[in-house]
Amino acid sequence: MLKRLAWLALCVCAPLSAAPHIDPQRLQQLANDPFWISLGHYETAKLGGWRSYVSDRKFFLAADGNEYPDHELAATVQALYAPASAGETHAQCVYPARTRWLKEQLGLAGLPTPDCAGFRQWFKDVSPDSAVMIFPAAYLNSPSSMFGHTLLRIDQAEVKSDKTSLLSYAINFGAYIEGSDNSLLYAWKGLMGGYPGLFAMVPYQEKLSEYRSLENRDLWEYRLNLTRQETARMVEHVWELKQIKFDYFFFDENCSYRLLELLQVARPGLRLTGQFPLTAIPTDTVKAVKNAGLEESIQYRPSRERELLSRAEPLNPEEQQWVLKVSADQNRLQDPAFKALPRERQALIIDAAYRLERYRANGQERDPARAQRSFELLRAINQNPAPELDIAHPGLPEDGHESRTWQLGLGTRGDKAFGEYGLRMAYHDLNDNSESFPLGAQIEILQLKLRQYEGNDWQVQQLDLATIRSLTPRNPLLQPLSWQVTGGLERVPGKHDGQTLVSHVNGGGGGTWQLGDDLLGFALGTVRIEHNNDFAAFIAPAAGFNSGVLWKNPVGNLSLEAKGDFFTNGEVRRSLSLNQQWEISRNLGLRLSAQREFSHLAAPENEVMLELKWYHY
Repeated sequence: MLKRLAWLALCVCAPLSAAPHIDPQRLQQLANDPFWISLGHYETAKLGGWRSYVSDRKFFLAADGNEYPDHELAATVQALYAPASAGETHAQCVYPARTRWLKEQLGLAGLPTPDCAGFRQWFKDVSPDSAVMIFPAAYLNSPSSMFGHTLLRIDQAEVKSDKTSLLSYAINFGAYIEGSDNSLLYAWKGLMGGYPGLFAMVPYQEKLSEYRSLENRDLWEYRLNLTRQETARMVEHVWELKQIKFDYFFFDENCSYRLLELLQVARPGLRLTGQFPLTAIPTDTVKAVKNAGLEESIQYRPSRERELLSRAEPLNPEEQQWVLKVSADQNRLQDPAFKALPRERQALIIDAAYRLERYRANGQERDPARAQRSFELLRAINQNPAPELDIAHPGLPEDGHESRTWQLGLGTRGDKAFGEYGLRMAYHDLNDNSESFPLGAQIEILQLKLRQYEGNDWQVQQLDLATIRSLTPRNPLLQPLSWQVTGGLERVPGKHDGQTLVSHVNGGGGGTWQLGDDLLGFALGTVRIEHNNDFAAFIAPAAGFNSGVLWKNPVGNLSLEAKGDFFTNGEVRRSLSLNQQWEISRNLGLRLSAQREFSHLAAPENEVMLELKWYHY
């Protein structure tokens, strides 16, 4: 903060009389210019006027600069004429993007020439020539990454010809976390804005290692058609944002939203952030960038996990067992049974064993024994190389259905007919169109369902705060844990054969198995905590199970599930459900749901519903 405000102290010792008089009308005109609004990260305030997304006071030169762009502009013009002796703390050194633009717009003459050595060296090191938007695909096992992520890579002029992108820098915006909050606390604080957000310019190789290796996430690289001048303008502004704090929210003011703001600085006239008044899910922002005509080309980088599984896919069960044996003990390479295999099969096994060993080393401290095993396998690969790995590209992330969903259903429960109306803010469940989504992944946030029974009897049927399910199949090489967690309000069987609205938190873990092409089977043990007015205790715990199958079929996705909850107070609740969705189009689906419920508190009940789902925005 002292660095940002040092020029104020100089004002006491040296007047700023060198600053020319500028017509107030012209200053007001510039203060309303979209580029100046972008530089200040201003948005229209709810009650009129302006407010800046920047929550850090040291970013502003005017005391009320966060609310008055014209005051901030006038203060900036004055600060540009501060004595050059201010050095690195001079406004021209701290705000290079502002300085360049104001000089162009106002033709400022007689400006002092401070030595901005720090900025000049930093800008030379980055050497911006072009930009690439990076999208690491969704990773359910990290709360901060379950929707995916976006960052920008800044390439030097020679990157395209020399293919040296690992030497580039990346612009990343993320939550700044002090200490080591657990995943649940991190998710809660991220939802509620409990963390500040910061921009950082880091070596791209670090981010590539983090996302592609440590978190095993596929990467999509979208080269943008920004000119060198536009890229430089954006990088200059990133310097202005060093250690400047923003509010950070998972759903709107997140990594993707902030990067859209940078692109608006790079190319004045873009209207990207205005498309996201409520949420800014990364895949949606990628669509916005493509729709704005910024995409030049796309490159796909598979994760180490996908590379391993693709290499092991053509191996039969016996050969996959050899992968495990050879990975653990390279002496098995001399085993007569192994050497009896065709040489080309040996090559595939050795290559898969090496990839498995490197996969297991992700995020681990260097182990000399593991390094030696990897070396021996690599030497064996050199003696008998496998064919180049050819990985089919999955669907582009932005080609999936839209994130927000409107739902309209008609059905019967017992002998009563009903209509059901729903809205889900985000963004995918097991039966939704799985194009560009991994089969077995479910992320739903803020889903409300209202039901209208005959006689105009309205009730809240369901209010989910969050439902997350990760059903990743196990195989001989990798044994991932499948898990789920959900919380909110829902209707359950109650006394007198009715339904009662309860609040609950439910979670569980288990396994998922590949039963066939596009067919998964899963079995999870669950625990549940419920507040139910039909129970004597304020809260009641339960243990249970959730198992079923998920089939991606020619017309859509089908799921068949059996659930059970066994409460400590004696209540037993079980259900059997079937869901089949037909894909009418990418953003329109028709779903048939059928369910049979059993409870000690009520007679068995059947429910059938036909539901239209419109994926919108």
